[in-house]
Amino acid sequence: MLLCWYHPAALEHHTGRGHPERPERLVAIRDHLARAPLAGLVWREPPPATLEQIARAHARAHIERVRAAIPREGLRHLDPDTVVSPGSWQAALLSAGAAVAAVDAVMAGEVCRSFCCMRPPGHHAERSRAMGFCLFDNIAIGAHHARAVHGVKRIAIFDFDVHHGNGTQDIFWDDPDTLYCSTHQWPLYPGTSREEETGAAGNILNRTFPPGTDGARWRQVVERDMLPAIDAFEPELVMISAGFDAHAQDPLAALLLVEEDFAWISAGLVEIAERHAQGRVVSVLEGGYHLTALAASVRAHLAALAG
Repeated sequence: MLLCWYHPAALEHHTGRGHPERPERLVAIRDHLARAPLAGLVWREPPPATLEQIARAHARAHIERVRAAIPREGLRHLDPDTVVSPGSWQAALLSAGAAVAAVDAVMAGEVCRSFCCMRPPGHHAERSRAMGFCLFDNIAIGAHHARAVHGVKRIAIFDFDVHHGNGTQDIFWDDPDTLYCSTHQWPLYPGTSREEETGAAGNILNRTFPPGTDGARWRQVVERDMLPAIDAFEPELVMISAGFDAHAQDPLAALLLVEEDFAWISAGLVEIAERHAQGRVVSVLEGGYHLTALAASVRAHLAALAG
């Protein structure tokens, strides 16, 4: 069984006409999976995260700034890219809550793999700042929950979104028990992510790719550098920031990956989880802005997670 977390309140986080991070992203994924179903896929609604759960990853002042910024009507910009609407607070709590619930499910042994089909995404949200479409760092909240509640020590996070997850890097910069690995286009937003950024404990591994990099070259670097590092780390839980904007059709970047590349890395991470983490993998949706490519890529990812 593959457990997928979704709540219709995620569609009530509105970002305005023409904004790439829009509710239609989740609609496209769910419609595609309805047309091309996967055996053993089970949908469940997550509960909202508590403020205590969010505060393990974020400063209390940041949480309150986000809550205070939510408008009674219309839209409000937190920065030029990051927009909130009246439904954004509940959507953000549920998106973080999905990561927490997914961790609970795999740690309880209910399932081995779990995917959070929610928005807003999270990996750009730093400890004290919302940015890059992100309000709270969902995967960081889930990882901190795994440690605080389930006693997980070593957690590996692989982020294959085309943009660097500066928020996740910020939150885990000095945490030797969390290995954060990211592949991303360079140069590109948010401007962090150089390979010499290795974390205070040597626990950050960044690999950058120029525009036009195809899946063959990307796989070569991942197979040489990322997968061996994660394997050697022997994680007790594998987590994935699953952004699909490195796809060749995506409008926000210029890498040339296709669905098979996302399936390949997903299968590789499952193999590592089987060796070290009793098969436990939690995946959280990040970017991906070409609706057709996003939906097909998510399905390929889920098929690989399901084995």
